[in-house]
Amino acid sequence: MLTPATLQLIDLALEEDLGRGDVTSEVIFPVEARTSGRIVAREPLVVAGVEVARAVFERVDAQSRFDAVVADGLELKQGETVAQVVGATRSLLSAERTALNFLQRLSGVATLTRKFAEAVAGTRAVICDTRKTTPGWRALDKAAVRAGGGANHRADLASGVLIKDNHVAACGSVRAAVERARKHAPHGLRIEVEVDAPEQIDEALAAGAEVILLDNFTPAAVAQAVAQIAGRAVVEVSGGVDLSTVRAYAEAGPDRISVGALTHSARAVDLALDF
Repeated sequence: MLTPATLQLIDLALEEDLGRGDVTSEVIFPVEARTSGRIVAREPLVVAGVEVARAVFERVDAQSRFDAVVADGLELKQGETVAQVVGATRSLLSAERTALNFLQRLSGVATLTRKFAEAVAGTRAVICDTRKTTPGWRALDKAAVRAGGGANHRADLASGVLIKDNHVAACGSVRAAVERARKHAPHGLRIEVEVDAPEQIDEALAAGAEVILLDNFTPAAVAQAVAQIAGRAVVEVSGGVDLSTVRAYAEAGPDRISVGALTHSARAVDLALDF
């Protein structure tokens, strides 16, 4: 998780919260005061972002000690410890909110992803994320999805050819869009095309699409489409999928199910730093 971009994001978050100092801690505690504490799960969750939280504390004060008790991807019960921290009281208090903001959001993504992954257990379907991520947080969001047991779709627009409805509309037809993509795409990139009607499936396959994205199909329509495709392409489902419907979609036989909610609607879980 700790790429240069992530460290820059941490610095931006600290500047936002600590740029003018921490007046409360500075007027109450002398420089030499030291404290220990632990980051605690206040509810059951899947943890993600442990190393990001560590980096926040160390960015504020390199002398702070952060001892992780768990690693990303582990399920915690209410009351269990994520990490123990020791350091200057001022430093720990100044880092607290920013560290928890990262940890709570990323653990929320991992926790929601785990629920989806467990809901499709025993089927062939793999739960995937989308590009519907918080701006600037994509690498972190996608790492949290992996921690939760999901898989990553495209990291960015250069990661693969995905022909969507507006590409088709601007190009004139599914066939035309796929044929142009096959002619000009870099070697090694699979061509995926989004379809919203059964009649577009054969058109996409005939043009050489390698992945068919079924957009806003019902589970029954997905089952029919899987039979129609008959192994000639990877089948992906997206749109209209939530925890109440994902099992039905998975049992219809697709290879993967993309869920934007993993990153755009995950609730931040409850974690706290207790001295």
